[in-house]
Amino acid sequence: MAGHSKWANIQHRKNAQDAKRGKLFTKLIREITVAARAGGSDASSNPRLRLATDKALAANMTRDTIDRAVKRGAGELEGVNYEEIRYEGYGPGGAAILVDCMTDNRNRTVAEIRHAFTKMGGNLGTDGSVAYLFDKKGVINLPSGTDEEAVMEAALEGGAEDVLVDEDGSIEVLANPETLDTVSAALRERGLEPETAEVTMRAGTVAPLDDETAQSVLKLLDMLDDLDDVQNVFTNADFPESVTGG
Repeated sequence: MAGHSKWANIQHRKNAQDAKRGKLFTKLIREITVAARAGGSDASSNPRLRLATDKALAANMTRDTIDRAVKRGAGELEGVNYEEIRYEGYGPGGAAILVDCMTDNRNRTVAEIRHAFTKMGGNLGTDGSVAYLFDKKGVINLPSGTDEEAVMEAALEGGAEDVLVDEDGSIEVLANPETLDTVSAALRERGLEPETAEVTMRAGTVAPLDDETAQSVLKLLDMLDDLDDVQNVFTNADFPESVTGG
């Protein structure tokens, strides 16, 4: 899990920068819109919409902005119709990369994705070329200093699959995506407030990289993440601490 944790930390810092540029809001609004279109505008019966709304509120998005995005998704307001597409490929050193997009122009998006892979020495693959290396997981993050035993007890009672403690003391709770809400609620009932709770893709195996290759992969991941149509980027790259800063 080391590779995931390090990239997640890098993403976390990057998300803070994105928020300053307003880029994170754009991605959150698209996710809310698509979630409402796919599962309806009632967050109580639409777990994906509930997660997206929670994430938007945590990023200080106003309730009005969220409500407008929900209404656009539900067809109550006019707006752009986004479709979800996943691209798969390999970065330098054979690192597997999944790129989840929401776009209103498939041709533009694939051209931008292919350009990023090619420019940084990777290659865009076919459907299924790397997706089999990843599993869809619900992941709940709690800050360092949280009572590990209390988390373990509450998480397992709520139906979690596993509890992992990272080197910095932060805790990750893994759950089936369908039970993520239940596990989060079980933690909150014990006064254990998650920092984040999301459905993500976790690699079953990692691809260790040397310093030079790791730098190239990071540049590729950043280039992909900076594209307007890209919602999430996942990789099985295992970055050396000399590159990530620990």
